Amino acid sequence: MDRIPVYFMPGLAASPKIFENIKLPEDKFEMFYLEWCLPENNESIVDYAARIVKNIKHENPVLIGVSFGGVLVQEMAKLIKTRKVIIISSVKCNTEFPRRMKFAKMTRAYRFFPTGLMVKVDWLGKVAVGNNMISKRLNLYEKFLSVRDKKYLDWAFKTIINWDRCEPDTSVVHIHGDADEVFPPKYVKDYIPVKGGTHIMIINKYKWLNENLPQIILQENTKL
Repeated sequence: MDRIPVYFMPGLAASPKIFENIKLPEDKFEMFYLEWCLPENNESIVDYAARIVKNIKHENPVLIGVSFGGVLVQEMAKLIKTRKVIIISSVKCNTEFPRRMKFAKMTRAYRFFPTGLMVKVDWLGKVAVGNNMISKRLNLYEKFLSVRDKKYLDWAFKTIINWDRCEPDTSVVHIHGDADEVFPPKYVKDYIPVKGGTHIMIINKYKWLNENLPQIILQENTKL
């Protein structure tokens, strides 16, 4: 039997390194990793998805996206036939956004997000010496953030805040942590919960994902 191609899309500005601990049985699945590229001027998410989807070389793949990558794979699935679309620590439509994101859209506050600081993670790490929690988080950013271009970051925040999908695609499988601080679960519906899962559970809840993803991919009924 041919192995099932599974394509992974990381979260905002992240590299495929966030999937380094995700392992699927090699006799059943073949894993591929997508990466962010710089957007064109004023590029829509639809046009951006059309560019990223060119990197998919298999028919009927499984698409797995984390956070903003989950939003992107849903747009990509409009363009190609997929076996299944799975999002992790993400949202299925803009009605699942927390209030602060809806406010940011209404006021266009995303224009003032300090994306320039994200570009200077190494400098922030030096400043944060002495605060272990901040330093640990910055070390994670240093390891996993691959795109530090301000143009990309400005585009990404504007694009996700203004995502215009109002109705969820009921075929999308949604895995979400019950302690997600970016997309609080109280705003999210119809998802597979992960106890203790935060927004970065792709990194620290990989054992749960390794145990459950094969079943989620293969079964018709994805309610665990």
